[in-house]
Amino acid sequence: MEEKLITNEQLSMALYESLKKRKTMKPLSMTNTNLSVEDAYDIQMRNVKRALEEGEVLTGKKIGLTSKGMQQLLNITEPDFGHLFKSMEIENGGTVSLDRAIQPRVEGEIAFVLKEDLEGPGVTIEDVFEATDYVCAAIEIVDSRIEDWQIKLVDTIADNGSSALYVLGDNKVGINDVSLPEVEMTLYKNGEVSNKGFGKEVLENPAMGVAWLANKLHDLGDSLKKGEVILSGAFTVSPEAAAGDEFRCEFSGLGVVEVKFK
Repeated sequence: MEEKLITNEQLSMALYESLKKRKTMKPLSMTNTNLSVEDAYDIQMRNVKRALEEGEVLTGKKIGLTSKGMQQLLNITEPDFGHLFKSMEIENGGTVSLDRAIQPRVEGEIAFVLKEDLEGPGVTIEDVFEATDYVCAAIEIVDSRIEDWQIKLVDTIADNGSSALYVLGDNKVGINDVSLPEVEMTLYKNGEVSNKGFGKEVLENPAMGVAWLANKLHDLGDSLKKGEVILSGAFTVSPEAAAGDEFRCEFSGLGVVEVKFK
């Protein structure tokens, strides 16, 4: 068996330092060509542990790679996930300093807030509906510590699902009061339409992603907890964000969520 070029601990520390210094690094998939998905989640969890030990507060999870296009591009058959922390929260309409990011992009998503724990295996979409307190419009600001977004699946998993910041809309909507697959999202960048999409483009129903996550976490010895925020996946491609940019996502039935950059 070929020996790994570098250990998971070394790779996790390199990623953590990249995050702290706001500097990119070469893809982990190039540094260690043998890196597996299991290795990548191990690296992610090592840095989640570091963050918690430094005083971060876990607020939820994000689901990524939910579109068929992205899955085909990376030759995968399931999404991935990352962790959310309280320090990542931005108020609706707030302003983000680019000192907090490296190469940010903006995604429109539906957020689920849980009123009950969700623990696999066998979690169904019906279970997700029963466990959800409410849904709301959301923006996820994704970022990558990997230079020029040259990511493969293991790179984005290890890098906490390429997560950075998130914004929740003000309207708290009952999950049975909206048809999630039919929700239409329009993403505006600097007042102009950047793209549009529907909820059905996220695994046919964004709630399916939450069910997948609960079952995936069971395989890893974890579960979704009451009160957690779950970002269920992007409706469309994510435009780049630069200083002076303003983004607005309008969701039918859910309202508006906005963020600015400086």
